[in-house]
Amino acid sequence: MNRKVLLKDIADYVGVSTALVSYVINNKEKEARVGVEIAKKIRKAAIKLNYQPNFIAKSLKSGRTNTIGLIVADISNPFFSNIARIIEDEARKLGYVVIFGSSDESAEKSQGLIDVFLNRQVDAFIIAPAEHTENQIKKLKSRIPVVLIDRYFPSIETDCVRIDNFQAAYHAVAHLIKNGRKKIAMMAYDIDLQHIIERKNGYKEALKKNGIKFNPAWLLEATFENIEKDVEKAMTNILSPRLKVDALFFATNTLAVAGLKIINQLGIKVPDDLAIVSFDESDAFDFFYSPLTYVSQSLSEIGRGAVKLATDRINNGEKKCTSIVVQPRLILRKSSV
Repeated sequence: MNRKVLLKDIADYVGVSTALVSYVINNKEKEARVGVEIAKKIRKAAIKLNYQPNFIAKSLKSGRTNTIGLIVADISNPFFSNIARIIEDEARKLGYVVIFGSSDESAEKSQGLIDVFLNRQVDAFIIAPAEHTENQIKKLKSRIPVVLIDRYFPSIETDCVRIDNFQAAYHAVAHLIKNGRKKIAMMAYDIDLQHIIERKNGYKEALKKNGIKFNPAWLLEATFENIEKDVEKAMTNILSPRLKVDALFFATNTLAVAGLKIINQLGIKVPDDLAIVSFDESDAFDFFYSPLTYVSQSLSEIGRGAVKLATDRINNGEKKCTSIVVQPRLILRKSSV
């Protein structure tokens, strides 16, 4: 087995002191007044000898690992996988590595991931919190920087990046009403998380403002654990054997994809029989014969904002908490005309 290359090996190869090599490897050659040509020779030698820096030793010395822990609800969901990639790319620009996992909307799994990441000595967390994790977040933020994305808890003061879910839902439903739809149903998750609560309230307010009475039977709900079955049961009741509504507003793209399967099975024409608007986009929408109108959450802004808040908090733990509210956009397509 080949021996690990040390700074002394590079120093011997170039013919300089180990201290000089250390300055260059740690990008401190200017402070040490190392000549440009010598610095180039040292870096070329490091590459040639396949030198790998000892990050554990560096973290022990600095007290940092330059690692951020990211916990999302479901990494298979395009919303979270795309935002994870943005966060990873933004963090890399600042010299941080991102490790991530999915809570699957489980408080128990969320706690397990937090424990694993703490053992990995991450410098900060970026979390899309699951239901019933308020106490986890409270305890965590008392010992390490925490930034919440997409979701937040009104009772906890913490750095957060989110959209105005109430207004986004309000404008989506108002758009359907403007296009002549009067019997509008909503499919949402049966969870007590603030972003879903605000989307439901936005839906109800749009109906109220336009003189349409809210019908509790038209607020459909599904559990995360049984999405397919719950969506099928709820939508079949409202769409078959006859259409009871003329529009559907989906609170998430995952619910929308599950709903489109039922709509196809029942032979319902979109938008002729039923208009549709969804939160978030999905690649699956592109394969549907009637491209879906959706609420865009500006993922790049959320991702960049989350990394900035996390790194700012790492560097200044005493600063006031910041809440960034990103403005959503309604992307109009064929399904809602």
